[in-house]
Amino acid sequence: MAIEADVRDYSSQEAAVQQVMDKWGKLDLLVANAGIGHFASIEDLSLAQWHETIDTNLTGVFYSIKAGLDALKSSKGFFITISSLAGTNFFAQGSAYNASKFGLTGFTQAVMLDLRQHGIRCTTIMPGSVATYFNNHEPNEKDAWKIQIEDLGQMVVDLMQMHPRTLPSKIEVRPSMPG
Repeated sequence: MAIEADVRDYSSQEAAVQQVMDKWGKLDLLVANAGIGHFASIEDLSLAQWHETIDTNLTGVFYSIKAGLDALKSSKGFFITISSLAGTNFFAQGSAYNASKFGLTGFTQAVMLDLRQHGIRCTTIMPGSVATYFNNHEPNEKDAWKIQIEDLGQMVVDLMQMHPRTLPSKIEVRPSMPG
């Protein structure tokens, strides 16, 4: 079932969770994977670009977990965020993106400490170069060296299958060979 929702709108996130609950009666997994990047010098970064990046990459994740929290408590589910290696490695022209991903990484780690007492597992996956449509990129054969989206999907499946007593709280993922 496909559900369209805006991560920057809390009521939209609540409606998405409600649709899942109405159809399946529970929420086992919530993956926060929305992301946007505006890359420019702080001198050139607009206020609108800053807010769009923070509101999507950080506030949107807050809205997602808040909307799904009761359902995840009930199912003792799993909350996974897709951050980035930019959440620990800063770079020029990345002030908004770095701030959002550093914040997301820290946010997820703090949420993990808050929620594990309820049996909810939380992990942040921090990939490097991934062959996606991020920033209007069109994946192509030159992206073969990059992490593929199915690799990250498999990582989510593997996390779900891991025994509940074990919690990888933060996973850094890089392409095995540089491009």
